[in-house]
Amino acid sequence: MPGLQELIHKWDVGEGTKIIKKAALGLVLLTLVIWYDFHEYKNFTCAEAMDAAQVARNLSAGRGFTTDCIRPFSLYLIKQQHPDEPKLLLENPPDLTNPPLYPLLLAGLMKLPVFNFSLQNTDFRYQPELLIMVFNQLWFLAAILLAFFLTKRLFDASVAWLTAGVMIGSDLLWRFSVSGLSTLMLMVIGLGVTWCLVRIEQGTREDHRSPRWFILWAVAVGVLVGLGALTRYSFAWMILPVVAFLALYTGPRRAALIIAAIIAFLVVMSPWLIRNYQLSGALFGTAGFATMQDTPRLPGNTLERLLKPDFNQLHQTGFSDYLRKLLVNASQVFQNDLPRFGGTWLSAFFLVGLLVPFKNPTLGRLRLFLLASIGLMIGVQALGRTHLSTDIPEINSENLLVLFMPLVLAFGACLFFLLLDRLELPLPQLRQWLSTAAGLLACAPLLFTLLPPRSYAMAYPPYHPWLVQHLGGWYKEKELIMSDMPWAMAWYGHRPCVWLTLDYKNDFYAINDFIRPVNALYITQLTMDTHFQSQFVEQTKTAPWGRFILEVLLKHSVPTGFPLKNAWSNVLPDQIFLTDWERWNSPSAGIGKK
Repeated sequence: MPGLQELIHKWDVGEGTKIIKKAALGLVLLTLVIWYDFHEYKNFTCAEAMDAAQVARNLSAGRGFTTDCIRPFSLYLIKQQHPDEPKLLLENPPDLTNPPLYPLLLAGLMKLPVFNFSLQNTDFRYQPELLIMVFNQLWFLAAILLAFFLTKRLFDASVAWLTAGVMIGSDLLWRFSVSGLSTLMLMVIGLGVTWCLVRIEQGTREDHRSPRWFILWAVAVGVLVGLGALTRYSFAWMILPVVAFLALYTGPRRAALIIAAIIAFLVVMSPWLIRNYQLSGALFGTAGFATMQDTPRLPGNTLERLLKPDFNQLHQTGFSDYLRKLLVNASQVFQNDLPRFGGTWLSAFFLVGLLVPFKNPTLGRLRLFLLASIGLMIGVQALGRTHLSTDIPEINSENLLVLFMPLVLAFGACLFFLLLDRLELPLPQLRQWLSTAAGLLACAPLLFTLLPPRSYAMAYPPYHPWLVQHLGGWYKEKELIMSDMPWAMAWYGHRPCVWLTLDYKNDFYAINDFIRPVNALYITQLTMDTHFQSQFVEQTKTAPWGRFILEVLLKHSVPTGFPLKNAWSNVLPDQIFLTDWERWNSPSAGIGKK
């Protein structure tokens, strides 16, 4: 048995110090998780999070990749592809918006018996969202660990610790961890792609590596990019910088490695793309039309709410419209996103560090790959920008730059320590103290977030989970509701809900009379709180929901002939809820089948 002196030495300067550091880091992280979750929790505010969650619930219930959040444009695509199969429109509409991987993993999570989708009027937290939040925070932890070990391999322990510490203290990443989005999972996949490329590049200088070893790593890269694309379609563009990296830095093996990576990528992606094409005639479903959205011809969410789009007019969206969208949105990225990359000042060291050459060829090549990827994704993000980025800036699925945050922080931390080592410090301990102070300063936004006052747990307006579920409980499982937040009714209310059409004189009746009867109309602050003159009064000429709302609020009546005439006064005047009959007076009100 070791003596007392040996034990003291072990825990004072030996291996024990590493264990203490790791235990301290784990304790800090656990404390942050508990504190943040109870202090800053809000129910989902991102439409994409609710949309993916309700698809996952349908999948876990054995309904396949179907959706209760029905976009009129999806109905149009399905009807054009399957004019003789109305059942696709009437029962279990297939989901044509969400990539499958994240909902599939959530569906597996929802198989656990702990999930409870019911709410009481005293509940401020929706239990399934808490579990999804914990699931994403596990991905957050995985991203931190993977970034730490990758950075330690490329740089040294000091850079790795600072990178991991700043990630732990990033307010932006914590907000993503509770958003319900797949961003942190995709970040882990992106780090996996980087790790594979680093291994391949380093393997070119190791004589004992066999051709099979290189092929396996190239296949792993292709599979990971494919999985990333099945998490977020825009990630598929990453195959281009991956192929460029393999072409430039793998020598005579380049052709075989590129072919292996591309084949693996296509094998992973193809089944889902074929499924989308068979259902809608579009490889990426409605997501494939993102470049058309938020252009002068299709502002905001116009396209997704169109039941009968004029594709002859849509195809008139010419090069000048796309160029304008690219330049305007790219300008916003350069002015706002890049200067505060990742929400921390340490990213500025990455930009300055571009002028610093590396003796290690791996670092120089990886930095070029990172720059190429960021440049490509700036263009993809600018062209693919939709109303989602306007509704919730930064915390949305269209924020692609945040995926590169770990590598940006690593290169920034590297330059920080290079500059720090040039200082003539009177005490050796000052280096560690200064690096710790720098890390704390980088984490200042999170520290201020955790200070009082405490955030309100409910994201109302417009999302009130219990209220939405209460309203949905008045309806049977297959009865259809129309709302300006169908993702919330689908997720909280457990009912199929079609997105509010652009007008009620044509598209509403086209759905109600020829596709499926609409049993309720639910209009929230998403529509009621728009600019009165420019988005409410003026749009009544082409989209008369504004006039409709004014009549309901001012005249306490609905237009002649409109089938939903009964209003639930409890939500007026903040919201409007119209139904076919006074369901709230039914003895079974609120006990609808879940």
